[in-house]
Amino acid sequence: MALVPRVLTLKAQSPRLKLAARGSPPTFPHPSLFTSCTYMKAILLVDHGSPKREANDMLICMANLVQAMAGDDVIVRHAHMELSDPSISEGYDSCVEAGATEITVFPYMLSPGRHSTADIPRMVADAARSHPTATFAVTPAFGVHEKLGAIILSRAAIAVDPSFISADPSRCWDPSCSMSLCGDACRAKQPAEPEDAFTTA
Repeated sequence: MALVPRVLTLKAQSPRLKLAARGSPPTFPHPSLFTSCTYMKAILLVDHGSPKREANDMLICMANLVQAMAGDDVIVRHAHMELSDPSISEGYDSCVEAGATEITVFPYMLSPGRHSTADIPRMVADAARSHPTATFAVTPAFGVHEKLGAIILSRAAIAVDPSFISADPSRCWDPSCSMSLCGDACRAKQPAEPEDAFTTA
């Protein structure tokens, strides 16, 4: 039977989670305020990092968007693999300090290259050693997904063909259907979306 997360009970009324601004992570009630907790999920977005400030700041905005979509009962943080702060270790620490017991690390990268498949998992495992009470998982990179295809068409001002809406996009898109060309980023290896999740809107 799957474990269902419960909303944490707080000793005092706490303000809603505040979104991050550059230089300051989102705020969350300190773990000392918790009176009961089964577990709490966190998402840590990790990109490569850049010497260009705007590139690093974009991940703050993405983390804020994911936070708003997930709601206050999920912790969302961001980190950079290198070249900028916060580091992966600092981002992982921030998740645990905010009360996370289950951390999903998402490599904010398109392809299943060395960074997303080897470097980031290794660096996350190193960071996790300081927090044995929290579990973690590293997801594949974005890979092949119909929602990314929809974004490309939208930027080009092209509508999704109606015939695609009724098709099953969660299959291997390699012409030979090898299910190995994209590694773990193959669409057939990703969870299926709800039937109403993909539209032409």
